This record gives sequence, structure tokens and C-alpha cells, in this order.
Amino acid sequence: MIGNDNSYVECLVASKASPLVVILKYVSFGLAIFFLLSTLLLNANIICLLLFIAAVAGYYFARQNADIEYEYQYCDKEISIDKILNKSSRKHIGTYEVEKIAVMAPSGSYHLSDYKNQTFKTLDFSAKNKNAQPDPTYTFYYDGKEKIVFEPNSEMVAAIKAVAPRKVFTD
Repeated sequence: MIGNDNSYVECLVASKASPLVVILKYVSFGLAIFFLLSTLLLNANIICLLLFIAAVAGYYFARQNADIEYEYQYCDKEISIDKILNKSSRKHIGTYEVEKIAVMAPSGSYHLSDYKNQTFKTLDFSAKNKNAQPDPTYTFYYDGKEKIVFEPNSEMVAAIKAVAPRKVFTD
């Protein structure tokens, strides 16, 4: 099927931070303050200064990874996924061609049961909200190698389904 697909859909999903990252953020901040005060007030040696720098670096990276958003774009029969850290820096995750998708369906769908016993590299670009009812995540198997979990809106699902109606299921 060769057609002219001019649709463009964009979707932004805020991901829930892991509890470990949130704890690490506060612990590293507390350690940074402790090592700074011990360096300044107690006239401690260079080791405390180096530990302060390490704690500040740990806080910076934990803060970056505590606020993650995923942006999905569908354009020209391609799904593009970007990761936005702390609403400031963007990292391109990947571009997936719709022609190479084996099947795309809601994550709990029976349409995905043929792929359950196979081994795939799983990439989760969803909000990671386990208690959401109904489950907003969709899963697609790409190029026989990857299992991608993401949270597109209904407009994006409809645009992908218009291009590949036999591969996309909405149950």
C-alpha cells in the first residue's frame, strides 16, 4: 500500500520518577550540605571538599532524572520518541518506521499474546503509572528485536492505524 500520509501528531507524557531517584536526590543534597559545612566550619581537609563536589554531581544527575518527559511524534509514517530531562535538555531516543512494526495494541491486549514467549529488548517510554485504570499504554514490536511500551493519545493511535490498519489494534 503506497499512499500519501501527511498527518502529524505530537504527544507529551510526563513520567513518574522512581522512588530510588527521589531518595537519591535528597540524600545527595543533604550530603552536599554536610560536606560543605564540614569543609568550611571544621576546617576539614581536601577529602571533604572532593566529597562535596561528588555529592553535588550526584544531586545534579539525580535531579535531571527525577523529572522526565517523553515526547512522541508521528510524521511521515515514522514514530519518533524523545526524552526530555528536567524540562531543559532533550535526547532523541529513536525513530521507528510503521512498516517495520509487527503489531501495535494496548499493553494488555490478546493481540500481543503471540509475542509473549519470545525474547525482546524491552524499552519503556511510558509514564510508569502502574495504577492507571484503564491502562493507557500501548505496546508495539519493532523489527523483530524490540518491544516498545509508550502512551500515545487517541489521535496518534488513529493516525498510525490509518496507515497500518492490520497492524494496529485498539481493542
